[in-house]
Amino acid sequence: MSRKFPLAAAVVLLSVALASGCVGPSASSRDQIQRALSVNTTTSVDEYLLGASDVVRVSVWRNEDLSIEVPVRPDGKISVPLVGDVQASGRTPQALAEDIEGSLARYIRQPQVSIVVTSMGSHEFSHRVRVTGAVEQPVSMPHRAGMTVLDIVLSAGGTTPFAALNKSMLYRKVGGEIVAIPIRLEDILSDGDVSTNYAIRPGDILSIPERSF
Repeated sequence: MSRKFPLAAAVVLLSVALASGCVGPSASSRDQIQRALSVNTTTSVDEYLLGASDVVRVSVWRNEDLSIEVPVRPDGKISVPLVGDVQASGRTPQALAEDIEGSLARYIRQPQVSIVVTSMGSHEFSHRVRVTGAVEQPVSMPHRAGMTVLDIVLSAGGTTPFAALNKSMLYRKVGGEIVAIPIRLEDILSDGDVSTNYAIRPGDILSIPERSF
């Protein structure tokens, strides 16, 4: 699934690009940029899939003794009374509930199971945004709906005096590719031109290079 693209690979890609010279990496094509800017910025996934370190509450209607709250283990499974181990990782809460209902049907009549995710540990890093380069404090922070480029720059303490503001680049993963979106940060900060003050999506990386002297 697309959201499982390794963070390390994205960081390596970004590091190699920045190491290629002061000019910085090239922007993606206009079509790629338009597609990247058209995606939903409130979330990085279409539906929530469970993963290791998530905690779920399994509620069985009228059977409190079978209702439990458990973490998804590193092997991707949870243990449910009467049922035993059930694969949870990579599945939606609804699919997990239906699977448990099918297994419990051998023991109780018409079981009704609901799954509530009480802790989303598996998405702790994939739902963050990052600012690197010529800022006062490079930072990784949780994504919040409505965040913009300017918001995350300010959260990083602003830029340094050596920042090449209009050569900033926003990196966004769309499908199986990383799209490089030019950000005219000097225009935003100095001229009030907010045309590139784009909404931020979970997983975005804003890189602000230093000027060449």
